[in-house]
Amino acid sequence: MKIINNKVLNGTSGLDFSFDLYLPNITFFEPPHPLLIFAHGFKGFKDWGHWNRIGENFAANGFAFLKFNFSHNGTSPENLTEFCDLEAFGNNNFSKELGDLNSIINWACENAADYQLDKDNISLIGHSRGGPIVILQGANDARISKIVCWAAVHELDYAWQDALQLEQWKNDGVIYSKNARTGQEMPLYYQLYEDFTANRERFSVQKAVSKLNKTILIVHGTNDPAVSLASADYLHQHASNSILKIIDGADHVFGGKHPFPGTEELPAHTVALIEETINFLIDS
Repeated sequence: MKIINNKVLNGTSGLDFSFDLYLPNITFFEPPHPLLIFAHGFKGFKDWGHWNRIGENFAANGFAFLKFNFSHNGTSPENLTEFCDLEAFGNNNFSKELGDLNSIINWACENAADYQLDKDNISLIGHSRGGPIVILQGANDARISKIVCWAAVHELDYAWQDALQLEQWKNDGVIYSKNARTGQEMPLYYQLYEDFTANRERFSVQKAVSKLNKTILIVHGTNDPAVSLASADYLHQHASNSILKIIDGADHVFGGKHPFPGTEELPAHTVALIEETINFLIDS
């Protein structure tokens, strides 16, 4: 396979962000190659854990795999694996993430011939909070064929159900979310909530999946400590056309960890995740 690392795009909100493209050997699968675009979740980044190995695995199975950093995820093109820009992280919002994803899709379509990508066969994969983002994009983008959610949250306001917390957030202008891995107190400025409320209808996942005219695969683990299995049930129940696959014993990252040694075998739950995804992409 061919791997193109850390190409840089300028986001619609002004910050640069990086992406990687994994291309299969042209002798393995007749080009152009079906394209998978992967969106990471909250406090995630494209080089976390075993995402690289997962990209390699999809390319080995004949798919082009593109993964990217959201422009305001707190990393930078110069520092890909550390949250070095907490000001950007605090100023992230869902409009910016959708803008970044749209920019990546635009790039893929504009450069499809150069990389032998099939711009008529593009699927989106979203992990955790990336799930709603790919649903919202895919529901309104005719270029997208299929959507896959891995351990996805059910709605974008999943963490904002406490009225007292919302009032405190408004008064202070910021709340903090601790990163368990790094110990950093990561700011979330109130503009995030304002962006959500200003676009409440546009950001409704229930509305998006109910009118979805393409198939969505929902994969979730029974031992996910971060996102309840109820979120998968919610998406499945409200979707007009969905397939739900439950992986018994799988956690939020399907056995992955950060860092993930390059010589280590992929966890069994990750192998199952890849298999379920490939079967869906081929058969549905």
